[in-house]
Amino acid sequence: MFSRRQFLNRFMISAGGAYFFMRNDALAVAAKAVSKLNPSLSAGATAADENFWTQIQSAFDVDRSMINLNNGGVSPSPTVVMNAFKRYLDYSNQAPSYYMWQHVEPKIETVREKLAILFGCDKEEIAITRNDSESLQNVQQGMDFKPGDEILTTTQDYPRMLTTFNQMERRLGVKVRQVKYPTPLFKNSDYVDALKSGFTPNTKVILISHVCFLTGQILPVRDVCRAAHEKGIEVIVDGAHSFNHFPYKLSDLECDYFGTSLHKWTYAPVGTGMLYVKKNLIKKIWPLMAAPKEMDENIRKFEEIGTHPAANHNAIGEALAFNEEIGIERKAERFRYLHKRWINRLKKYDNVKFLLDINNESNWAGIVNFYIEGVDTAKLQSYLFNNHRIFTVAIIFEEFNGLRITPNVYTLVSEMDLFADVLEKVAKGEVKEVLK
Repeated sequence: MFSRRQFLNRFMISAGGAYFFMRNDALAVAAKAVSKLNPSLSAGATAADENFWTQIQSAFDVDRSMINLNNGGVSPSPTVVMNAFKRYLDYSNQAPSYYMWQHVEPKIETVREKLAILFGCDKEEIAITRNDSESLQNVQQGMDFKPGDEILTTTQDYPRMLTTFNQMERRLGVKVRQVKYPTPLFKNSDYVDALKSGFTPNTKVILISHVCFLTGQILPVRDVCRAAHEKGIEVIVDGAHSFNHFPYKLSDLECDYFGTSLHKWTYAPVGTGMLYVKKNLIKKIWPLMAAPKEMDENIRKFEEIGTHPAANHNAIGEALAFNEEIGIERKAERFRYLHKRWINRLKKYDNVKFLLDINNESNWAGIVNFYIEGVDTAKLQSYLFNNHRIFTVAIIFEEFNGLRITPNVYTLVSEMDLFADVLEKVAKGEVKEVLK
């Protein structure tokens, strides 16, 4: 296992005897902030330590003329990550066929090993992809199905993944079954029971989310996996919104396949993702793009996408080091603290409704969805941005509507307080232009 200091090692590129060191200014900032913390201070107590978080905020170069509360789709990277990405790109561009392929590309193995350590698996089970969709579609479209086989998922899973299965339904004659579950989800057993109700003798695989992208609900993955495995059913987990969002390991999930995007909560460059495939299952999954037979049991077959930049995936290393220095548990507690700045002011209004159980903090962290009765969600989103430069996402879904809020470690307490100020006026009915 790597120690934290080993995890924060400086990357180095060798070129004809010269060495180009990757500066870790933002990592130094994070390390200094952590060094000043009282070692006995819990992650929860650290969440309100503004001296600590001010230093973390300084590691990001973001536009402060707006309040970005949509970090769920894609998050800004710390400056150190972007600098590393640019340096790898510039270095590669000097002679891509030599510098990129011979010097930069091989360093993907270091990134692979660090991802495996963080996730808690063998490095030979980790493929580095361009996003969560590519990761999951490798598995979805790589399985051998026959007509009549059934695929089980929920109505609240990500549209791109559902579209993939729907196309396979038309193309291969498989059947896709979707179950509904309660929102807000007050009992994990309701979710598990909903999926178990969809089990049939023909069910071959289940696709579930670790965190629902619509609401921010953290879902009981391990309970579903155990129930499925008892029936001989494999489980694909969509971890787009969970990796580096809050602390867990593969052993907490017990899934067969796992995909995530690294440009969300990991802060890696846009166009980076990760795929986990249980080692004994690699051989049975066909890669999305063809690979030679010699790679049948090699996790790298899922990376056979042709010529591509190496800079993106190498800069993942800087992002992992940044997260490691802060601490994932501290991140999760900070997210909850920022949310509670506005939740605690809004929950006293009877017309404000939350799409997850805000009283059970083990079931949410960085994403919260809510709505205000009598208020048009789309109008509220537009009003917040046009009048206050607060950027959010309106979730317009057939089962519910709401405003999805995702702050991040660079978000200021004052920004959350301003957001709460505006929402209180809306909840009181003082903002007429957002009413239905």
